[in-house]
Amino acid sequence: MTPLQDTDENTGTDENTGTDQNTGPDGRIDAAAALLTAAAATRTPCAPVRRYLGEGDIDAAYEVQRRVAAARAASGARRVGAKIGLTAPVVQQQFGVFQPDFGVLFDDMMYAHGEPLPLGRFIQPRAEGEIAFVLGRDLDLPGAGVADVLRATEFVLPAVEIVDSRITDWDLAITDTVADNASSGAVVLGTTPHTLDARDLSRVGMTLHRDGEPVSFGAGHACLGSPVVAVAWLAREMVRREQPLRAGDVVMSGALGPMVPVGGPGRFRLELDGLGEVEAVIEEGTK
Repeated sequence: MTPLQDTDENTGTDENTGTDQNTGPDGRIDAAAALLTAAAATRTPCAPVRRYLGEGDIDAAYEVQRRVAAARAASGARRVGAKIGLTAPVVQQQFGVFQPDFGVLFDDMMYAHGEPLPLGRFIQPRAEGEIAFVLGRDLDLPGAGVADVLRATEFVLPAVEIVDSRITDWDLAITDTVADNASSGAVVLGTTPHTLDARDLSRVGMTLHRDGEPVSFGAGHACLGSPVVAVAWLAREMVRREQPLRAGDVVMSGALGPMVPVGGPGRFRLELDGLGEVEAVIEEGTK
C-alpha cells in the first residue's frame, strides 16, 4: 500500500516513506501510540499510523503496540494471552498484507459462549472463526516447535474472534495492524474443552453462520498449514520479543477462513468439525 502523503510542504514528511522526518524514533512511536489510543477512546477511526512508522519498520510498530498495551495494563487490564493475525491466505489477500503478526489479549476482551457483546464497544468489527489454545505449560523456548506446542497445550476450544481496527476503512499496511495490537477486538470462547490426543487440527473444517446463514467456510490447513504450526510461530516470535507465552495463556491461533463484517446486531455461530460450536451474540449498547 502507498503511504499517506502530507500535502503541507512544511511538515517535513518524507515522500518515499510517509514518515515525519522532523520527529525522532521515540517521537514517531509516541505519536502513533497517541493516535491509536485516542481512536480507541473515542470509537473514532484514525488515519493509518504508517505516516509515522513507514510501511516496513515492524520493530517500531511492535514498540507502539507494547506502549499502548502497557498503558492498558497500568489502567487495570490484565493480560490473559495472545492472538495471531493474518495467518490465512484469504485474509492476507483481503488486506494485501502477506505475513502473520500478533497482539495481546486482555481480560476485558474475553467473552463466553452466548454472552452478549455490546456493538458499541467496537468501531468497524468483523468476525472470524478460530481454534483457541489454552496452555498448561510455559512456551518459552527460543526454538519452540510443533512438539513443544502439543506438549504445552492443555486443551483447545472453538472461538469466534471479533476483530476490529482503529484505522479508517481497514486501510492497512503491516505496520498499521501490528501497532494496532493486530487489529484486536474481542474473543468469544466455547465452553467444552477438547484435548489434542490423536487429533489433526489441519483437517478441521469450519463454518461460520450469521443469523442462521453460512457466511464463511474454511479449514485448519488454511492457518499456516495447521493451527499448531501457527502457535509454534507465535511462541518463537514472542520469545524473540521478550514476551513469552505462559501456562494459563489463551492463544487465538488465527482465522480458518475469510473474516466477515459484523454490520449490526446478530448472532455468529461457529461450527468446527469434531470440536463443537460457539456462538457470539452481538447486541446494541456500549457496555
